[in-house]
Amino acid sequence: MNDYPALLKKYINVVVHEGGSDLHFSTGAHPTIRVAGALSPMLKEPVLTGEDTQGFLKALISPELEQRFREHQEIDFAYESPEKYRFRGNAYFQRGAISIALRLIPKQILTVKDLNLPDVLTSFARKEQGFFLVVGPVGQGKTTTLASLIELINSERMEHIITIEDPVEYLFEPKQSLIDQREVGIDTKDFASALLSAFREDVDVILVGEMRGPETMAAAVTAAETGHLVFSTLHTNNAAQTIDRIIDTFPGGQQDQIRLQLAASLAGIFSQRLVPRISGGRIPSYELLINNKAVANLIREKRTHEINTVIETGMTEGMIDMNRSLAELVARGEITPESAYQHSLNPNVLQKLL
Repeated sequence: MNDYPALLKKYINVVVHEGGSDLHFSTGAHPTIRVAGALSPMLKEPVLTGEDTQGFLKALISPELEQRFREHQEIDFAYESPEKYRFRGNAYFQRGAISIALRLIPKQILTVKDLNLPDVLTSFARKEQGFFLVVGPVGQGKTTTLASLIELINSERMEHIITIEDPVEYLFEPKQSLIDQREVGIDTKDFASALLSAFREDVDVILVGEMRGPETMAAAVTAAETGHLVFSTLHTNNAAQTIDRIIDTFPGGQQDQIRLQLAASLAGIFSQRLVPRISGGRIPSYELLINNKAVANLIREKRTHEINTVIETGMTEGMIDMNRSLAELVARGEITPESAYQHSLNPNVLQKLL
C-alpha cells in the first residue's frame, strides 16, 4: 500500500523545484508535470494504476468532496500542502478511472511590472467603477493578472473587496483594504447568488472568478453600472469576440438591453497569451481595448466586427493591438517569429509588421 500523502509531497516538490505550473495524475501514465508550457512525464516514477489515482484523490480532498465528486463525476477544488503550496485542482473520470490535474498557484502575488504587462493596466485598478475583463484561452495567466490588479487596490486604497471564486486561488492578506474571499460550493451556492448578495454587503470591488451563464453576467454588468468596480475572466480570444459572447449568452429579447448596459459599463477588455521565450519560460503578448465613445457606439449599434480596427488605430489612447505586441517581442529578441505567427489571430497583418 503506497503512502500517497508522502508521494504527493515528493511530486509537489518536483513541480516547485522545476518551476512547473501543473501536475497530472492519470491512470496508465507516469506522473506528469508541465514546465514552460510543455508536458514532461516523470519517467523514473512508476506508471499510475487506478488504485494510485484514487489514493491521490483521498490525499487531496475531504470525504464530503469525494462524495460530491462521485455524484457529479468531476469536481473543482483547492489544495494546500503542509509546506503551504497552494493548488487549484480538478478531478474527473476517463474510461472509468480517475484523473487529476493540479495547477500551482504562486505564493507571491506579482506586480503588473513583474509580470511583463503594460503599465496602462494599473489605471483600471484605480477606477471607481466599471467592468474590466481579462480574456484568453485556459492557462494563459488570466487569474495571475487579475490577482496583481486586486493586490494593487489592496495596497493603495481602503476598499471592501469581495472575490467569488471556484475554487479560491490566490490568498490575499488585507493591507489597506478589507478582503472577503468566497468559494463557490463552500461559502456560496453559485456565482450569481454571491453576486446578487454582494449588493447588500457594502462592497466596492468585486472579482468574479469566471463569467458563467446569463445570471452571472447580468449581475456583473448591473454591479458595474451601479458604482462598483468589477473584474472577471472569459475564455475568449479577443475583445470583439468577448462582447459577442456576452451578448449571445442572453435570449434574443434581452440582448438589446444587455448591449446598452455593456456599452455604458464596460471599462476595458485585456486579452493575453503566454508565448515561449527564447531565453526560457514564457512572456505575455496582449491586446487591450479601452471603452471610449467610438467603442460604446459600435457595441450599441451591433458593429462589434469593427472593434479590431478601433484597437489598431487607438494606440494614442493607450489601446494595444495583439499583432503589434507580438511584433515588438520579436524585435526585442524575446520570441521567435515562428512563435509570433502561432499566437497571432491574423498572421497576414503580422507579416507586414515583422
